[in-house]
Amino acid sequence: LPILPWVVTHEGDFVGQLTVGAIVWGSARSAQIGYWVDRQVAGRGVIPTAVALAVDHCFFTVGLHRLEANIRPENSASRRVVEKLGFREEGIRRRHLHIDGAWRDHICYALTVEDVPGGLRSRWLSARRQAFPHSSS
Repeated sequence: LPILPWVVTHEGDFVGQLTVGAIVWGSARSAQIGYWVDRQVAGRGVIPTAVALAVDHCFFTVGLHRLEANIRPENSASRRVVEKLGFREEGIRRRHLHIDGAWRDHICYALTVEDVPGGLRSRWLSARRQAFPHSSS
């Protein structure tokens, strides 16, 4: 499994993508997760829910141990997604990826299977119910 790509839908419409790639087996059993979502549905919990589902699939079905999200420091929306989900910030990856003609720094966030023994989806949905008790999601 070199890459696990998913489309993200909301109310039947294509609104984004989530990819788990750079999968390493052996003693590491790790991968990197990346995502994007259409601005029209941003802030509705669509991408955090998709990330939570992907994390659970990777940990409990695929057998990975660690997932990383490397995010540019100025991308506050993407950083908020992983922070809401409980990924820990592990530091700066200097000149990590070549984007827009230059090598760009990224902040590394990570989660291991031990961090979510009951699954990330259930923890995320429970947190959302507490934050929005009268919501249907």
